[in-house]
Amino acid sequence: MKRATSLPRHSLPRPLRMHFRPCILTHCCMNVAPTTIRNPTDNAERMIMSYRSSAIAFAFAAALMGTMGGAQAADDSKYPDWKGQWIRIPVRLPTQPSHDQTKPWGRGQEAPLTAEYQKVLEDSIADQAIGGLGNFPTTLGRAAGMPHMMMGFGPMEWVVTPDTTYILIGWYDHYRRIFTDGRDWPAEIEPTFQGYSIGKWVDTDGDGRYDVLEVETRGFKGPRAYDEAGLPLHLDNQSIFKERMYRDKADPNIFHDEITTIDHALTRPWTVDKKYVRNPNPRPDWPEYYISEGNGQIGIGKENYFLSGDGLLMPAKKNQAPPDLRYFKQTQK
Repeated sequence: MKRATSLPRHSLPRPLRMHFRPCILTHCCMNVAPTTIRNPTDNAERMIMSYRSSAIAFAFAAALMGTMGGAQAADDSKYPDWKGQWIRIPVRLPTQPSHDQTKPWGRGQEAPLTAEYQKVLEDSIADQAIGGLGNFPTTLGRAAGMPHMMMGFGPMEWVVTPDTTYILIGWYDHYRRIFTDGRDWPAEIEPTFQGYSIGKWVDTDGDGRYDVLEVETRGFKGPRAYDEAGLPLHLDNQSIFKERMYRDKADPNIFHDEITTIDHALTRPWTVDKKYVRNPNPRPDWPEYYISEGNGQIGIGKENYFLSGDGLLMPAKKNQAPPDLRYFKQTQK
């Protein structure tokens, strides 16, 4: 079978060479009828017809791209501007940051715990007082999950797209995905520390632009805690979090995350309003933090130990027994 060959460019009249120039909009030009060369006297007429066909195709493509670009711009204009670096509003407290920013952590949160989980908190505080980790295993370097990940220890960033809103954290936890593409809850959810979040945009003032993101999150694994004191969530991991995220109307440099926790360790739903302030620097530094880097805490079995400055294992509690060394060959000194 012979391969089809094309005439060399130099064998055609000069006006017709334009037919061999590649078209970047091939899919728009495919319906243009091919030009058949009957005799040299038809060249000028064929050139004009071909030029008109190409011009029409280009005009159509340009109009289509303009329409698509305009639709995309109009669609983007419906979403709020949450760009920038957001930092937890500092509140003077006698403890480290807490779930309810206005109150100290632990007992000071006055969380509506059941009697069973109030005891979990008390035991956690007592264990930490003698050097233990209490009910906060995140100290060993694993993710904290919801709702602790919204604490705002470090700067945070909201990235809004029509289908998904991302929250970039870069601390114990690194990010959240909030799906806003209209999906329903899946039949099965793979449990994670951050959970599975579905959001819905709301235009509360009817100006044609969304200003509130309502979010529901479920599907967890654990254990998880609200704060470093070990304020507990239920071990069944059936927590549900409902959030309302929005910029403050009086001061747009303030961002709110109203979080309502529904959990079997609570006697009723518990709502707090977390607030963040936007960094005025349009090009801020974004620090990188990993809790496993430089972390001296070491968990062995059910005990935590400490790594000394010279790299040796040492007790974290007074009179703490050493770990079981049965798998190590004991050498005689």
